Amino acid sequence: MPPSPPTSIDAYIADFPAGVQSILQEIRTTVQQAVPQAEATIKYAMPTFTLNGRNLVHFAAFKKHIGFYPVPQGSSPFEQELSRYKQGRGSVQFPLNQPIPLDLIARLVKYLAKRTNT
Repeated sequence: MPPSPPTSIDAYIADFPAGVQSILQEIRTTVQQAVPQAEATIKYAMPTFTLNGRNLVHFAAFKKHIGFYPVPQGSSPFEQELSRYKQGRGSVQFPLNQPIPLDLIARLVKYLAKRTNT
């Protein structure tokens, strides 16, 4: 029987090695500080922050990267900064063997929050 999905962000983070736990905690803190009114939860079996009842951002740890969803696309003001990272439709992968761009994450989350509020 497969393990049951985590029921809290703390439980999600606890399932990873110490180094990855530290990165996940930093991302969590960065999002909380960028948008203090966002609510933390688990959706799609990954840490999620919601704002005004709508999904704001999800993040998840994988073997070699942190997946961060959603990411603004098209003529996003972050297009150039994000170009150095592998991207998918509305997502970006931050490699675990490189410093996680917490400042960029904070600015992305603030941008998404502003879009969510409009």
